Amino acid sequence: MMLRRLKFLIGADPKASSPLALPAPESKCLDGDSSSLVPEALHEIAVYIHRFHNLDLFQQGWYQLKVSMRWEGSDEVAPGFPARVVQYEAPDSVLEDTAAVWKINDADHSFCTRPFRIKYARQDVLLSVMVSFNLSVRMTERFLTSPVLLKFELLYAPTHSDMNEVQYNLDNFPASVHEIRVPPKALLGLHSYCPLHFDTLHMVLVDMSVHVVLLKAASSVSSQNFLSECQANSYSEFQSVTAQAIRNGESGVDSMDIALWKTLCASRDTLLNELHSLSRAIDKKIDELDDTEDTSIQLVAKKLDGKKTEAWGFKNGMIMEMKSRLEESAIVLRTVSEPENWPYKTKGGQSSELSRIEMLEGLQSLGSQLSSIWNAFLRFHRKYRIPIMEYLHKVWAEDRNMEWSLWLVHSEMDIPQHNSNNEVVEENGWAIQAARKTPMRKSHEDPAVAAASRADLHRKGIEQMKINSTYLQDLQIYGKIALVPIISVEHHTVQCQKLSKVKEDTRFGFTGSLEQEGVSITPMTSRGKLPPKLADQGTGRSGRVLKVVVFVHGFQGHHLDLRLVRNQWLLIDPGAQCLMSEANEDRTTCDFRELGQRLAEEVATFLKNKFISGSRSATYESFKLSFVGHSIGNIIIRSALTDAAMKPYLNNLYTFLSISGPHLGYLYSTNTLFNSGLWLFKKLKGSPCMHQLTFTDEAELQNSFLFKLSEEKTFEHFQNLILVSSPQDRYVPYHSARIERCQAATRDLKKGPAYTTMLKKCLDQILLPDTNDRTFIRCDVNFDTSSQARTLNNLIGRAAHIEFLETDIFARFIMWSFAQLFI
Repeated sequence: MMLRRLKFLIGADPKASSPLALPAPESKCLDGDSSSLVPEALHEIAVYIHRFHNLDLFQQGWYQLKVSMRWEGSDEVAPGFPARVVQYEAPDSVLEDTAAVWKINDADHSFCTRPFRIKYARQDVLLSVMVSFNLSVRMTERFLTSPVLLKFELLYAPTHSDMNEVQYNLDNFPASVHEIRVPPKALLGLHSYCPLHFDTLHMVLVDMSVHVVLLKAASSVSSQNFLSECQANSYSEFQSVTAQAIRNGESGVDSMDIALWKTLCASRDTLLNELHSLSRAIDKKIDELDDTEDTSIQLVAKKLDGKKTEAWGFKNGMIMEMKSRLEESAIVLRTVSEPENWPYKTKGGQSSELSRIEMLEGLQSLGSQLSSIWNAFLRFHRKYRIPIMEYLHKVWAEDRNMEWSLWLVHSEMDIPQHNSNNEVVEENGWAIQAARKTPMRKSHEDPAVAAASRADLHRKGIEQMKINSTYLQDLQIYGKIALVPIISVEHHTVQCQKLSKVKEDTRFGFTGSLEQEGVSITPMTSRGKLPPKLADQGTGRSGRVLKVVVFVHGFQGHHLDLRLVRNQWLLIDPGAQCLMSEANEDRTTCDFRELGQRLAEEVATFLKNKFISGSRSATYESFKLSFVGHSIGNIIIRSALTDAAMKPYLNNLYTFLSISGPHLGYLYSTNTLFNSGLWLFKKLKGSPCMHQLTFTDEAELQNSFLFKLSEEKTFEHFQNLILVSSPQDRYVPYHSARIERCQAATRDLKKGPAYTTMLKKCLDQILLPDTNDRTFIRCDVNFDTSSQARTLNNLIGRAAHIEFLETDIFARFIMWSFAQLFI
């Protein structure tokens, strides 16, 4: 039986010890055997699990998600307890011969979604379930000072197992574990989209949102009855508790009572602000809130601070604006953790203006009001879950830059400018100094060495930081922040410019008469529009945009080498059509012309099939064609663009993501071990592409393949160009991957001028004004290698080259920071 909606409370033995396993607070005792009244609160953390999307699971089978929650840093503290579960949509399928429902494990206080079967890639499973956990906490311990960990386990069972084996495997063998940290500053209130991806071997997308609120629990008179009193929220029990305090002469207000009051008010105002923000964002009215303030709340607020009476409640039905959540959290944290900052204290640490019974009544009313608002929020979220999820996802995506800025160092690219120096060769605004006049630079000024040194200094600074933001923290990144790659980003935008003296220039893709001021240029084929032959294949119905991304592996690579980058692209743009090129698999020792031709034919065939299949349902109005290459795969891409099969699509090229590509060859490689191996490989295998990379394919450098390729118009067709390199990657020369000047070339009078000319021709294309702005980015990735053993891969510089294929954190940072270039 599948329940549509179920709410329940986890019971507990009143004789059991406190779930926090904390000692009784230092305060007066009641009748000598129990502690005085202690302010208490609880965090309720609601996790909405909307959808499970199979992005890249290699194994078919039964899967299940397990969720648990605990305080970080202490195994003695009891975990969070599931408080309620809501199945807000009926599941789309059930497990054969079993009760396919969610369940609670009382042994470890965890929640499991229903089991579901994954059969194919890009499969969606709608889970549509909300589970909330309660974490009880006293004001004297762990209050807004310790983070909370959300633990997600991906459980797996093979498809061929019988039902008993399936359930046994799901219960006992997690395939992957992923933890999310809720930092202390977020415990006052948090409402965030939270994607879950697990690991590179179990790459999925679990669409979730996490919502945190601080609520009022019942006041306790005994540490042994802590849990039962937390659940005793009825007014009659509240009266008995307060009466006991009065009988024992506790009429003054303790500073911890005031601290609890302030935090509950901050929690309520944060929740109301979020609720109204969501209401405005999705344009849906909230009509379930009572905008009347309880008299006991007004009384406490007035006596504590008469000037702030209105700030605790409503004004004309709308919540008063307050300081940002971060600032408010900092105030509360400082108040709780530093007793000397507790306000309203008289001798003995108590307030003489407010009685204890008034404070307890105010706290009870405030807690009830906060609980009512929280329940209204949960109902509002379930009612409008789709637009709310879309809004939270948009906010989350916009915040990626700020959240990950710790590991990204941004700067403007230093572009050489035209000058009148007689020792400079000038062309198209580029200034390249003659080789014989360039002064020798010291070894420590080598660009690769300088880049690595800057990254190491930045990493040492990060190691000393304590991060306590209001964002949810993915422990794959925040677990060991010093191990995360440091990325230096140099950004440049080539502005679109009007040209005044153009009759016909195929480089720019337009024709027209001589232009005067105010006269625009008429495109031959507007960028992004379909070539005529393909446009005629449509049916005439509403148009769509086809976005195709081609991934090309490197030397002796596999077509799935770039799957981690592909997965990040699909997370940014789920509608992208991906081609993992297989045309040159096991054949990468051939001539680059042959490799490029095979890739061009493969891409052309893929595009034609997409247009034909798409025309059956709707016309493709336009399309964007992007490429991602690793190592020599980037040379293969550029070679393919010169093939006749790619000519119809050149005006549709969008983004080129080059990962460690030897665009300028290996002419000035400084890796002696690698160079020796390369020489031996050429001798034994006679690989044409290796001769082309080292410029030994022709007697004259100007006749070599790479020099001729630099004269072909390849880079200029792309609207966005991103060059990813690493100073630690000694398999590909640093300057070659970045397409920049090389110090050795400036000292080489024989081959240096030809190399400089080749460099200039490439940069001229990149910086050539287009009909649209062109984005040019260089990204230096510095991996942490301190934990890696001294292997042969490290010695020859191959480790960083392969790291690009085995980790996706660098791609995640770069691609989400410039998400507009990948959609």
